[in-house]
Amino acid sequence: MKKIIIFGAIILVLFGALAFITTYQKNEKAEGNVYGKSDLHTATIDQLDDPNYQNIILPDELEKNLENKEDTIVYFFSPTCEHCKVTTPVLMPVADEVGVEINQYNILEYEEGWDQYGITATPTLVHYKDGKEVDRIEGSNSEENFRTLLTEWKAE
Repeated sequence: MKKIIIFGAIILVLFGALAFITTYQKNEKAEGNVYGKSDLHTATIDQLDDPNYQNIILPDELEKNLENKEDTIVYFFSPTCEHCKVTTPVLMPVADEVGVEINQYNILEYEEGWDQYGITATPTLVHYKDGKEVDRIEGSNSEENFRTLLTEWKAE
């Protein structure tokens, strides 16, 4: 019986140490992030260095842009969304090619965005003109469809 208690204690200590190390590594990687948060979801942390996710807009910034009646395009995504993982590497290079800035709103980190902006699915791309929504597209699309859409939105 004594051996079982000792083995149980050792296993408990090992799991505790593993949990501590994992949490520590997560916090180290998330330190100084663009989100300004100390507790990020693991999927978000995994995207911090991804070049396709470097134009993050925070909720306060987006609200300020809309209040100032600025024209903006916002890409609502979630790091856990499989469709977003396929769409982003297609969309962002097309946006660069067309010369359109796309602000990326992480709906996993800022869940209030679902209701606040009427997002029903990710990915969702929304075009705001004079601070008001004028168009949106949901789901994955082809490179050519994104090129056509962004070219139209740029011309407006």
